[in-house]
Amino acid sequence: MTKRSAAEQALREAALRYHEFPTPGKLGVRVTTPMTTQRDLSLAYSPGVAEACMDIHENPADAFRYTGKGNRVAVISNGTAVLGLGNIGALASKPVMEGKIALFKKFADLDGFDIEVNEDDPAKLAEIVIALEPTFGAVNLEDIKAPQCFEVERICKERMNIPVFHDDQHGTAIVVAAGAINAMRIARKNFEDIKVAAVGGGAAGIACLTLLMDLGVKRENIWMCDRKGLCHMGRNDLDATKQRFAQPPQDGTPQIDDVIEGADLFLGVSGPGVITKETIKTMAKDPVIMALANPTPEIMPEDAKAAREDAIICTGRSDYPNQINNVLCFPFIFRGALDVRATQINEPMKVACAHALAELARKTSSAEAAMAYRDERMVFGRDYLIPKPFDPRLLATVASAVAQAAIDSGVAKRPINIEEYRSKLEGNVFKTALLMRPVFDAATRFERKVIFAEGEDIRVLRAAQGMIEEGIENPILIGRPDVIQSRIERDALPIRIGSDFDLIDPTQDDRYRTYWETYLDLTERNGVSPASAQTIMRTNTTAIAAIAVRLNHADAMICGTQGDYRWHLDHAVQVLGGLDDGQGGKLHPIGALSPVILEQGVIFIADSQVHVEPDPIHLAETSVAAARHIRRFGIEPKIALLSHSVFGSLHTGSGDKMREALSILDGMDVDFEYEGEMHADHALNPDLRQSVFRNSRLTGAANCLIFSNVDAASGGRNLLKQLAGGIEIGPVLMGMGNRVQIVSPSVTPRGLVNIAALARTPVASYG
Repeated sequence: MTKRSAAEQALREAALRYHEFPTPGKLGVRVTTPMTTQRDLSLAYSPGVAEACMDIHENPADAFRYTGKGNRVAVISNGTAVLGLGNIGALASKPVMEGKIALFKKFADLDGFDIEVNEDDPAKLAEIVIALEPTFGAVNLEDIKAPQCFEVERICKERMNIPVFHDDQHGTAIVVAAGAINAMRIARKNFEDIKVAAVGGGAAGIACLTLLMDLGVKRENIWMCDRKGLCHMGRNDLDATKQRFAQPPQDGTPQIDDVIEGADLFLGVSGPGVITKETIKTMAKDPVIMALANPTPEIMPEDAKAAREDAIICTGRSDYPNQINNVLCFPFIFRGALDVRATQINEPMKVACAHALAELARKTSSAEAAMAYRDERMVFGRDYLIPKPFDPRLLATVASAVAQAAIDSGVAKRPINIEEYRSKLEGNVFKTALLMRPVFDAATRFERKVIFAEGEDIRVLRAAQGMIEEGIENPILIGRPDVIQSRIERDALPIRIGSDFDLIDPTQDDRYRTYWETYLDLTERNGVSPASAQTIMRTNTTAIAAIAVRLNHADAMICGTQGDYRWHLDHAVQVLGGLDDGQGGKLHPIGALSPVILEQGVIFIADSQVHVEPDPIHLAETSVAAARHIRRFGIEPKIALLSHSVFGSLHTGSGDKMREALSILDGMDVDFEYEGEMHADHALNPDLRQSVFRNSRLTGAANCLIFSNVDAASGGRNLLKQLAGGIEIGPVLMGMGNRVQIVSPSVTPRGLVNIAALARTPVASYG
């Protein structure tokens, strides 16, 4: 065995630990329906299961209604061509197949099972796959060597009525096609006119060339070489797949060096060092070099660049730009195919997938992808032809394009509304999207101006772009124009100062004197001198934003991407507190409401920020304000006052306080359900609550939990986020007339867009 370096040995040990712990392998099975009572058991198995069985017996399509078939993929391999490992056998291929299913789940929420089969005969292997059709909605063939893989796929596609897709062929081909589409755009060339020189006559190479032909490349312009040299009709050793690309008979057997001259695109799906610097010097202008052998490509990118500065280069490696990575394709093409119950994955669906990937790369990179790849500049061009795997837009973009192509080409058994489907997929990725939809709809109807205090933060700049995309226009940013412009250019954002957003430059603004004098009038009895006021209006962007709102230069401010919540709150209240709230009262901070989105729904938590030890009046106020804000999301509030005491069981400080808050609410004219004092489990479990208190006025599970102090509220909120994967919106500051919103420093651009939509809507519109 070759001696490993220290780094290689460390990687080996980490990889083995990853596969062994916390449980062996990368997969598990979970139950998706309740299974806690005898009744659950009778519905899930005998006798209830018979009803579903008989319905499926009478109507086989009902299998998609009553079982997981429609969301289940089989990943099947015989281990004869695994990664770069070769024929290692079915059992040794199992970690790869488990990993493939993990990617299906991660990127497209598809369930699957890995099936490793000890069978090398393609006809027998195909029979095994065909026999599994009742179990799965689709089949992903994986790591089966050529040419047997062609035969297995052909037989299965002919005899099965569900999608069968050999990812090593078609997944690679689709991503290659996407890269080629954008490379041709940059090189200003047409597929119909280019010459392609290829090395590698295996499954992936054949599939890539086939799809390039579907894009317009002429067969006579494809020069394919295998291990023996150019495939031409003078050879008698070509199988049917290679014969399709064979050139007319040639003298001898030309090699790649003999045919690459003048080529516009080199496609390598073979092995290391196949072409040299001298070889690619003979290619056409702006040559596209797809050297995909892994880990060592046909030519290293740095060598290709040294020989041809105008080269556009793709590899199969993640440490170079333009990685041809199948994960960009297979989860999403299966998602789209399954969701319309396609009977196959055909050429139009593959082409649609390639075009969708190419189009996505040409768009401004998403904030989420930018955060995942912080050290890379994801701007469309020679070094960014293909999206990144962690771009969350892939699911909705690619799957909806594939679904539409399946419908248009007549292989979909379940036609759907594509726009609704796309919105649903976006909601699956951006968990806040569905909850926020009523808020965004309301935000687009109002002209309120939102000002961001920390306008130089790249998250704020991306949020400004996101607001425009959501139809929420013209935010105001505070920041230095040169800094903001440089960051816009660095991330290639399409927004422009003055046209897409207004700017307050704290170093030079015509309103400066008005701002500092207004601030001084408000604070001079708090020890602020004219000189201090002038300095603050140059340096404290939270105070500047608050003054802008006070002077009606903006309607609402957002701050908090840096610094402490209380610091921002104190400055905002100093300037805006006490103003008329428009409802016969004065603006004052009531509390912070945190909507936390969980897999089973949304729960609202209060107060996690404002009052350290709220008194009963604060708690009642918080409950009323929370109910008003919850209705903004189209949800009817059900509020639980939490304590260590359960309906008078203990006379503790929190119990007494919550009972008094309940009494205050009883004396108010409120129109929402509330109850207390109780434990959180009693609030969320109606049966448990009924067992200890039969006369609760709260129906069903509570959706808003009011805690007795900030420690409990903050702890509950953070536990839901960290242990249950909750996603927080906000927190939403209540009581300041929606003129101030303070985010946490960990906020994402998507979170800023969400809070901006909330800030855009006046309080009166949802009261």
